[in-house]
Amino acid sequence: MNNFLLISAALLIISCSGPTEDEKIADETNTSEWLAYGRTHSEQRFSPIADIDTSAVKGLKVDWYLDLPRDAGLVSTPLVVDGVLYFTGTMNRVRAVDAINGKLLWSFDPEVAKHLGKTRKPGWTQSRGLSYYAGKIFTATWEGRLIALDAKTGKELWSVLTIDPDKQMSITGAPKAFAGKVLIGNGGSEAAPNRGYVTAYDTETGKLVWRFYIVPGNPDDGFENDAMAMAAKTWTGEWWRYGGGGNSWHGFTYDKELHTLYIGTGNGGPWNPKVRSENGGDNLFLSSIIALNPDNGGYKWHYQTSPGDAWDYNSNMDIVLAALDIKGVKTKVLMHAPKNGFFYVINRETGKLISAKPFVETTWATSIDSITGRPNIPPGARYENGPAYITPSPHGAHSWHAMSFNPTTGLVYIPAIHDAVIFDDSRTNLKSWKDNPSKGGIAVGLSDPDSLPRPYTGSLEAWDPVKQKLRWIVPLKELWNAGTLTTAGNLVFQGTADGMFNAYNAWTGKLLWSYNAGLGISAPPITYKINGRQYIALLVGWGGAFAGVGNKVLGWEYNRHIRRLLVFSLDGKAIVPPQPPPYFAKPLVDKTFIIDDSKVRAGFELFFKCTGCHGAGAVAKGMAPDLRASPIPLSSDVFTDVVRNGAKAEMGMPAFGDLTDDQLEAMRHFIRRRAHEDAAQTKVESERAAEN
Repeated sequence: MNNFLLISAALLIISCSGPTEDEKIADETNTSEWLAYGRTHSEQRFSPIADIDTSAVKGLKVDWYLDLPRDAGLVSTPLVVDGVLYFTGTMNRVRAVDAINGKLLWSFDPEVAKHLGKTRKPGWTQSRGLSYYAGKIFTATWEGRLIALDAKTGKELWSVLTIDPDKQMSITGAPKAFAGKVLIGNGGSEAAPNRGYVTAYDTETGKLVWRFYIVPGNPDDGFENDAMAMAAKTWTGEWWRYGGGGNSWHGFTYDKELHTLYIGTGNGGPWNPKVRSENGGDNLFLSSIIALNPDNGGYKWHYQTSPGDAWDYNSNMDIVLAALDIKGVKTKVLMHAPKNGFFYVINRETGKLISAKPFVETTWATSIDSITGRPNIPPGARYENGPAYITPSPHGAHSWHAMSFNPTTGLVYIPAIHDAVIFDDSRTNLKSWKDNPSKGGIAVGLSDPDSLPRPYTGSLEAWDPVKQKLRWIVPLKELWNAGTLTTAGNLVFQGTADGMFNAYNAWTGKLLWSYNAGLGISAPPITYKINGRQYIALLVGWGGAFAGVGNKVLGWEYNRHIRRLLVFSLDGKAIVPPQPPPYFAKPLVDKTFIIDDSKVRAGFELFFKCTGCHGAGAVAKGMAPDLRASPIPLSSDVFTDVVRNGAKAEMGMPAFGDLTDDQLEAMRHFIRRRAHEDAAQTKVESERAAEN
């Protein structure tokens, strides 16, 4: 009898304890919150709220907004927990606001500038999001810290440094919290020889629980596990001298049903396999999905999307979970649309390929073998015989901008990219690369082709994952468009590079509603419902790689347009001040500056370090100031103070403490040459326009 009472009491306690944290995050019926990067653990970005539907959406208006004058690029997915909206902005500053009216509740500044050091290469000052678990908000900083905050107060609870401060790595991705742990990866395969890895920490204490390396290290040092020993058999030469890459900076999904963690992995370092693995090989686990045991990081299975990657075709894109009807059988699958342009449906229990078809043009591979799961790669595609026209380009057919899956329509909504590039290593000194493995970079030349795959470079695609076919497409004006949200109201929401926030019919792709935000949009929208009102929230602020190294200036000038958090509803009455029109930098001409051609050539080589933010050819795209129009390079002392001493580190300009006086002077001459060239071109164009 006593045993019976004890068992009954135990069962009563369990039944009254309520759902676990992971059950809460996995709950697809929750409408009042957005608890994870993709709303729930499935990462579907589908909301069951249907108040705003195809009929009502035309009445959508701004309910409230928050100006963010200290921010630049905004690419984050907000979270909503218990009536509070959380988001991260420039320099990893975290804010908590009332989700009903936008009132600021607390803010947290991790003071990234104080932790950057003097020799760090640039990383982007933006983050794609936060994670929530058991009353804590988790944020990761540019220079490598993972921080736990009290969700109610914003107080720092613990902080750990996740990367070696001497390594040229950085973090732009959102942490992923699951099963009492929080995972973070890193980026930097182009910055220096880096060996990518992910690390899981205890959510309560910040203690390291496990770490999984993505590529094998030096065999002489031994391998961390059997998975690394297996992977080493797919590499050749002295790959470890070049790092190998594989950095997993985005694309983490926890499968509560199967208690499995899936991570997407990055491209090779350097890109050119002739350097990093000179005698070929698949180079595991580059450009792969890896299934891990979430308790200890143990390897379960992998699927490699781009064996022996030679094109920057990482698989860091989102991994979406669903149950699909495959040949009459309800099957647990994951869906993945990586950079390489093929849409993959994979059995998430076994890792076996179900199907893969191209959703854009793919010259690097003609198809995916349905039996082996390997791509059929035509001769010359690895630029082994000279220049190769390759599509997708390194921007990818789909980048980190989130896709969404609607269980009602059965469709996936993909922000697709249609771009191409010429790969050519014939002018690259591969011997120099092999002799100097510490230099970092890509080891191949890139150039624009004469023609692109389509007359438009971006689109919104509705893709049928079961039939592996396109259902509808909306061509878009620009390439770099934001992630999507889909709802039970039969809607798809997406922001675009030209500043429009659009709602489409999820079944047909018909445009139903638009709002001009006056600034390029890079962040995906979310939705939630409180007190009977459905809200749509969106961060507006041009950002991401294309805002640094894109091939087009859209006029979203750094520090000129106000970044904002916009929240819409059917009852919205807020009046939002208009943005300035697009602005294009006007290069400064200093006739007293005598340009030395020999210094210009040296400065051109050095400026490679700066292109990620300030743009190729010193033509900024919005990530950072346009140096052609900046007075800072006009003064040697001021330029030195900013570039070498870090005078503007708090604004996201890191210190390059290892640059010499001669190197700094060479960069100044390069910037002046570019300013004078473009100023002359602008003058000619203006005169022609006046004549016409």
